[in-house]
Amino acid sequence: MTIEKKYGLVGKNIQYSFSKKYFSERFDDQKEWNYSYENFDIESIFEFKKVLLTENLAGLNVTIPYKQEVIPFLDKLSKKAREIGAVNTIKFTRSGKTKGYNTDWYGFSESIGPLLKVQHTKALILGTGGASKAVAYALRKLNIDVAFVSRNKTRMGFTYEQLNQEIVFNYNIVINCTPLGTSPNVDQCPNFPYEFVTENHLFMDLIYNPEETLFLKKAKEMGATIKNGHEMLVLQAEKSWEIWNK
Repeated sequence: MTIEKKYGLVGKNIQYSFSKKYFSERFDDQKEWNYSYENFDIESIFEFKKVLLTENLAGLNVTIPYKQEVIPFLDKLSKKAREIGAVNTIKFTRSGKTKGYNTDWYGFSESIGPLLKVQHTKALILGTGGASKAVAYALRKLNIDVAFVSRNKTRMGFTYEQLNQEIVFNYNIVINCTPLGTSPNVDQCPNFPYEFVTENHLFMDLIYNPEETLFLKKAKEMGATIKNGHEMLVLQAEKSWEIWNK
């Protein structure tokens, strides 16, 4: 059996995380691997230093709400992570340094790519957290214009109150990067004017549990194409594994 390696997820309130289940099952399938994956559920990013003291730690994922907050605690950043401004994967280099990467953008790009049609040229990104930054990066790489939607006015987008029929007509990709609608709070969804959605729209929710959120249900009722975040999570997880082991 190989030497023990520990991997894990850093976040807050992550007891039902995708990553732990996904990697634990992956490791169980490979009996020759003495690997484990655990959740590091921390109340503050300042507890991250304790996580780094974990024996045999070989790689980390990072999730809400620390994808941006973790950056000052890392020794290095990949070029893409620096451009995006968020980290969801941490590699430990041979010299013992920590290097931050972002694989969310890759997972999102590969997941949404097959659904894009000629009319999909402009996107609304709901939320302004770390995941939204990776989504924006991926969309721009796909030559799609983006605008953020948040509760407070920003120079790069709209507030929810500003959304009207004209804006929804012009932006026919809508991505939910907020946690609204995540199980068990399945009766919640972003405050979006769903009545203006058409069959030309593409709605994607980064949430994977439930499989079909209220956000997606409302869009589907209006004829929109919908997709949840499960495939994105699988793709970004596999890219993380590739980074840890290359």
